[in-house]
Amino acid sequence: MKRSGWPVHLACAAAAACILGGAAAAQTLFDGGNVGFTELQATRGQAAYMESCAACHGPNLDDGQFAPAVKGAPFRANWRGRSPQALRALITKRMPPASPGSLGGRTYADIEAFLLRENGVKAGTLELAASSAPETSATASKNAAVDEHDSVPRTVGGNLVDNQDADYRAAIAARQVLLNGLTPVSDAMLRDPAAADWLMWRGTYATLGYSRLDQINISTVRNLGVAWTLALPPSANEAAPLVHDGVLFIEGGNTVEAINAADGSILWQYVRALPDELHNGRDARMKGLAIYADKLFAPTADGHIVALDVGTGELRWDRAVVTSEQGVHPGQFAGAFFHISGGPLLVHGKVSVGVSLGIDIGGGDFIVGLDAQTGEERWRFNTIARPGQPGGDSWNGAPVNERYGAGVWSIGSYDPDLNLVYFGTGNTYDVGTLLARRTRKSAPNNDALYTDSTVALDADTGKLSWYYQHMNRDVWDLDWAFEQSLITLPVNGKPTKLVVTGGKSAIFDAVDRVDGKYEFSKDLGLQNLVASIDPKSGRKIIKPAFEPQAGRTDVICPAATGARSWPATAYDPASGYLYVPLLDNNCMDYSWVERDADKIAAGGMDVRLGGRPKPDNDGKFGRIEAIDLKTNRVVWSERQRAPIASSLLASRGGRVFGGARDRRFRAYDAATGKVLWQVVLNASPSSSPATYSVDGVQYVVVVAGGGGAFDAGSRSLTPEIIDPAAGTTLWVFKLLDPAAAALPQ
Repeated sequence: MKRSGWPVHLACAAAAACILGGAAAAQTLFDGGNVGFTELQATRGQAAYMESCAACHGPNLDDGQFAPAVKGAPFRANWRGRSPQALRALITKRMPPASPGSLGGRTYADIEAFLLRENGVKAGTLELAASSAPETSATASKNAAVDEHDSVPRTVGGNLVDNQDADYRAAIAARQVLLNGLTPVSDAMLRDPAAADWLMWRGTYATLGYSRLDQINISTVRNLGVAWTLALPPSANEAAPLVHDGVLFIEGGNTVEAINAADGSILWQYVRALPDELHNGRDARMKGLAIYADKLFAPTADGHIVALDVGTGELRWDRAVVTSEQGVHPGQFAGAFFHISGGPLLVHGKVSVGVSLGIDIGGGDFIVGLDAQTGEERWRFNTIARPGQPGGDSWNGAPVNERYGAGVWSIGSYDPDLNLVYFGTGNTYDVGTLLARRTRKSAPNNDALYTDSTVALDADTGKLSWYYQHMNRDVWDLDWAFEQSLITLPVNGKPTKLVVTGGKSAIFDAVDRVDGKYEFSKDLGLQNLVASIDPKSGRKIIKPAFEPQAGRTDVICPAATGARSWPATAYDPASGYLYVPLLDNNCMDYSWVERDADKIAAGGMDVRLGGRPKPDNDGKFGRIEAIDLKTNRVVWSERQRAPIASSLLASRGGRVFGGARDRRFRAYDAATGKVLWQVVLNASPSSSPATYSVDGVQYVVVVAGGGGAFDAGSRSLTPEIIDPAAGTTLWVFKLLDPAAAALPQ
């Protein structure tokens, strides 16, 4: 098989490693099982084969110069008794070698149909589905493991297709030692992770982006160098790895991988066949993974959560969080439908995950709790309040199907002592719903709960414990949908458990995480919309001049891109400093297009949010602020031309890592903001960096690839920064010998 000039050895892979299933009970290949495909599908598959496969396997499937035959008795004998899902999974997972899974789910199904037809299987009336989940039984997994590590060289038609010699067997044995050494992750381990591991999106349940490791510190950081790198499938990034017992797990596009965290060698891959309109997940943004017991939990670009065996990558279960009716449809604007743009939070054997967007789907977004063992849904919380529920009367009397938004964009936090999970929510998507219409000239309440709120839910039941709305009736797209940092600080002389979180306005609120009581705010001064903040309730008082008026354009700061957005803060518990990545001098031309009630019911946005630089700005758009939360004062501010693109990472070593759109990944002195070290990456590091340790060596890891909405939204501010061609890379750094050559500065 060939695509863009790269050879693809389909039959090699088919005959060799990574068969994702054993003999199937219902459908099997070449032994009389009822394998369904249509003649039209096989004809489509023939065209795809000729374009992408024939150069290696030959136009007749058995006359290729560079790859074995994919028709005839040896091929049929190799696959007889195996399931169609196993063949599809292998083709998708391994082909083409340069970009597995890149042909699209339907194309892989079509090629499989063509191969079956050419090997004597009769066409029927039903097509092979564009994606089929591989078998997940214990038997299938056992068979897969045997195929993966078979010590006997495999042949097809007398051709050796895998050189499974002594070196191969030694490599596989070493791989198995590492994978077999993975200890099951317990609730206790998640509550108090080992410093060497990185078990969650931001390190711990508290979502602080902080590590206790200190080998890389203000004295040694200058000796950082590249330990290893790895190409990942293109995506919109925002990714963060997990690390456990020396194995690093990462997701990009349509692929989840387990990697030797010390040397970068790939241990296993899970490649998902996606609907063609998702382009192999190139536009997907999923912030993180979760790990529990012997499973890894990953969100997918098509709105599912999958549970994978941590040792093999085998699929254990697959649950659609976003249904086909709610997901991306061909020819439709993707933002109209639900996405999983955050990721899973694992608590007490339940996988909690929220969805975002759905701007054309009445009733808004939601959070679900899935059983970690089976994937069954155990609870659901709607982030748009329903009539008759607390907050249900806060939508200007609008019916449920005219209430939009409250997206969950980030992964939640968890307090084990209170057994509460905390999620932030976004704005609404229709101004008209919250303003007086011709049919309703007044309304008792139009706060639009639970938009722009922190919601605290019982981790076991999903029941609402409390909520706090940071900004009521947000019709300016200034979400509060970001990380919920769990911090304990003295309030009135008493240690108080707080949730600290900030919205796009770069206003940060602190509320009591026991009951949601407001404590204090910090406005970083990058907004012009809020006139004042009520000192008792925290309610944001909007300047009357900026109330939306149809047909008028206002310059509002920040833009909908946000003065801060998904790039997460970091917090050092020792110093009490909160480190905040900011987009400075960022405003918008805001206008509202009034719509009739029937247009409102159809969904979509009725505002225009044209980004622009702040008038009379100084040309510096990147900014990192260090706030002493004990005194609520800014202790240092580091500003630069390029917008900040990544989350921040702090550690006991006294430094803070962060990356910018100019492709620089930098280490700052945590006490002063001085740049201590920097390196030029392949692309913008639109992700969340992490740190871990293997055999006493500390590593720092970050994904670079750009491509996210935040990158796109800030691009026009610095037009001299030219984005590189598409390419996503996982970068891993460690301390080198001080005498080693310095990296480019």
